[in-house]
Amino acid sequence: MNFSLVDRLISLTPAQSITMAKHVSLAEEYLADHFPGFPVLPGVLMLEAAVQAAAWLVREWEHFSHSLIVLREARQIRYGAFVQPGQALTIQAEVLRLEPAGSEFKIRGGAGAALAIQGRIELAHRNLSESDPTLAALDKMMTDAARARWKQLLAAPQYAV
Repeated sequence: MNFSLVDRLISLTPAQSITMAKHVSLAEEYLADHFPGFPVLPGVLMLEAAVQAAAWLVREWEHFSHSLIVLREARQIRYGAFVQPGQALTIQAEVLRLEPAGSEFKIRGGAGAALAIQGRIELAHRNLSESDPTLAALDKMMTDAARARWKQLLAAPQYAV
């Protein structure tokens, strides 16, 4: 299963920062269980939204040269306000380090003025073909899919956040 936890690009300063939004809807099935009677976006999914936002900045910076951009480490993650259906989680990722094999970001996210998540994340940038050259075609398929999704994010309608 693949969760796309950012659905709109708000701003991008190449190689410096990105701001993206995740509009939370009661139609998302996992909200029914977290918490029953009080649906909120789980903290781990807020963290994943931050990882995905930062990964889009990396992809744009490196011209989609890696098929995998994954969380290597999360540090000093703190949670605050709940994000409920009908709200938008706005994630900001600011570059602390950006290199071909990895990157580090300061992240903040909130709903309106309420801070929901903050901390630091480190990402690893990889291609499957680095460990198995026969997977080069899969790398290409994954980067092509990422390029197509990026075009969709760039063209997404401007909802209020």
